[in-house]
Amino acid sequence: MRYSYLRTLRRFSATLSSSSASPSHSLCRYNHTLIRPPSSPLFSLPRFSNSIRSITPIFSNSYCTSTTQNFINSKINQNPILSETKINDDDGDTGLIHPRQTDAYEAVNLALDSVVKIFTVASSPNYFLPWQNKSQRETMGSGFVIEGRRIITNAHVVADNTFVLVRRHGSPNKYRAEVRAIGHECDLAILTVESEEFWESMNFLELGDIPFLQEAVAVVGYPQGGDNISVTKGVVSRVEPTQYVHGATQLMAIQIDAAINPGNSGGPAIMGDKVAGVAFQNLSGAENIGYIIPVPVIKHFIAGVEEYGKYAGFCSLGLSCQPTENAQLREHFRMLPEMTGVLVSKINPLSDAYKMLKKDDIVLAFDSVPIANDGTVAFRNRERITFDHLVSMKKPNETAIVRVLRDGVEQDISVTLRPLQPLVPVHQFDKLPSYVIFAGLVFIPLTQPYLHEYGEDWYNTSPRRLCEHALRELPNKAGEQLVILAQVLMDDINAGYERLAELQVKKVNGVEVENLKHLCRLVEECKEESLRFDLDDERVVVLNYESAKVATSRILKRHRIPSAMSTDLIDEQCRRSCQARWITIVAWKSLRPVFIVGVRP
Repeated sequence: MRYSYLRTLRRFSATLSSSSASPSHSLCRYNHTLIRPPSSPLFSLPRFSNSIRSITPIFSNSYCTSTTQNFINSKINQNPILSETKINDDDGDTGLIHPRQTDAYEAVNLALDSVVKIFTVASSPNYFLPWQNKSQRETMGSGFVIEGRRIITNAHVVADNTFVLVRRHGSPNKYRAEVRAIGHECDLAILTVESEEFWESMNFLELGDIPFLQEAVAVVGYPQGGDNISVTKGVVSRVEPTQYVHGATQLMAIQIDAAINPGNSGGPAIMGDKVAGVAFQNLSGAENIGYIIPVPVIKHFIAGVEEYGKYAGFCSLGLSCQPTENAQLREHFRMLPEMTGVLVSKINPLSDAYKMLKKDDIVLAFDSVPIANDGTVAFRNRERITFDHLVSMKKPNETAIVRVLRDGVEQDISVTLRPLQPLVPVHQFDKLPSYVIFAGLVFIPLTQPYLHEYGEDWYNTSPRRLCEHALRELPNKAGEQLVILAQVLMDDINAGYERLAELQVKKVNGVEVENLKHLCRLVEECKEESLRFDLDDERVVVLNYESAKVATSRILKRHRIPSAMSTDLIDEQCRRSCQARWITIVAWKSLRPVFIVGVRP
């Protein structure tokens, strides 16, 4: 016979009242999931098995009195599910809670007309052969609709897409969708659907707030293992900045103990009747540890798209800081006992902070929020997060007041914040890689996706020097790239140079290379008989310029390569050619003689 929840509570109460001699022994058969002490904010509704003999105790003797009896009665009276929903058991007792009245059912109700399944066909570039793509692949994910007829999902669900379809719950039809905006750093994307039929009877979900620890959330989506909608429940375990795997950035994330599997990505995590976050990744090697993107990050992404018409990015201060937890370190930099902060060790030359701050400054506060010696700031009720979160929530070109200690003197410095690009791009989604081929030498800008082609263990299997460049070096000016000789397509013209692949190109005919466009221009404008490339490790490549140009066409034809350079460089070449032609025309017009009618020259 199945025990009902309410009847168990009543029998539990009766057992307490009848065991006045030793009340604590009456609790020895009941599990801690049965009920919580009065101080707990949550009241769990467990699913009982056919036996309760294995249930273990948690209450101390102080709860084995009328306090527990009153607590049980108050919870029964306060909870409409317990007080109003009853069904008869086999022996005539009432009290079984109908499962349709639980939070999970409410989440399903919201999701039925709000959560959609996304079908994506994608094709990623081949960075070893940058003139072609890899085989197309099909992936599936989840999404949900918000006001304005927009669908929110993960960026990795639609990254490198060539075709996107969406399907409503309970509908056999799929509808064409377009990517309206995508932010790979925050792993979020906005889709739009033109079909009016798709939007009929759709419910728009509202964004809520950051849940507190131990608050329950329901993750809704279409994970692997089936085709219908799925709901998993869990509680919030942790809220802190976390590494976003897709964009390789540190942003705030919420850890929950609900299962998040492939296909769940992009689905909402619902708390009450609002969205608490977007499911996006899990912790490999661990059970039931998933992560959701919190509402502040979602709102920042949406606000940037609405204001700028496209993804605006997340700001960075451009600082690399060291904790000042050592007392001798703090004393050396003249920090008073009441002062806390972090030591500036490196500054990005492209940041505004590079002009305003200095190495060995102590950052004491950001926008009047004190920074602890470990680099954290206060967050909610006795929680702490790194102060990078405050920086990332700023809008592009917004200013912040940074209080620093410099040579023992406190100063308030105004710094303009903006998104900063690394010297070696971390990702290159939704764009074709750049390349230049000359005499069989394949030149590309160094990117982390190129290094990822060496496999999952790319950090150990990729060229060590290139890996160090990618992870440690900062740009010195805007538009700077590390150009490398990726490979050599063998021909008589380049025989003997095949071992020089995977080295950085430093100079072309004595001129330092700024980026791939600059290298392309230096090669095109060569006026000398020989073309010289100075590589890393003091290596040199010399080619006869005219012979190399002839060989380039031969090599392209042999390897079935459609063009000697990527589309972006062709467009740049055409732009420069048109600009040069226009300058020539203007110069000719300014120099030609002027004839006046009726007057002999």
